Amino acid sequence: MEKWLVVAGVWSMCALCAVLFIRGATLSETRKLRVARADQGDASGAAKR
Repeated sequence: MEKWLVVAGVWSMCALCAVLFIRGATLSETRKLRVARADQGDASGAAKR
């Protein structure tokens, strides 16, 4: 039973790291889009910041 808890803990940690990595990678893309909209003078892009 203890072995399965360790295995489940390792798998859940790997899953959490993968989610955080993917989320961090996509945040930079949306940030670039927001900056590009603000440079174009789009009011909705500036209001979201």
